[in-house]
Amino acid sequence: VVSVDAAGNMYLNVGDAPESPVDADSLVSNIGAVLRRQPGKRVLVRGDHSVDYGAVVATLVLLQQAEIPKVGLVTEPPER
Repeated sequence: VVSVDAAGNMYLNVGDAPESPVDADSLVSNIGAVLRRQPGKRVLVRGDHSVDYGAVVATLVLLQQAEIPKVGLVTEPPER
């Protein structure tokens, strides 16, 4: 899962420090390493509810440019 926080920082839930933000190059190389070990693994993107949607789209574009074959969005139903 790639998470985008309210400030637009990206986090990847694998690796040595999943609580530390990653830059675009690190994101692509780390996801590439995971997919080499587990081909066909789906990558999910989760955006903070207050993040500018453009930051989420930029993350999706980055993954698309990195030729990640399967990308989905994590959604949560609205609270009542």
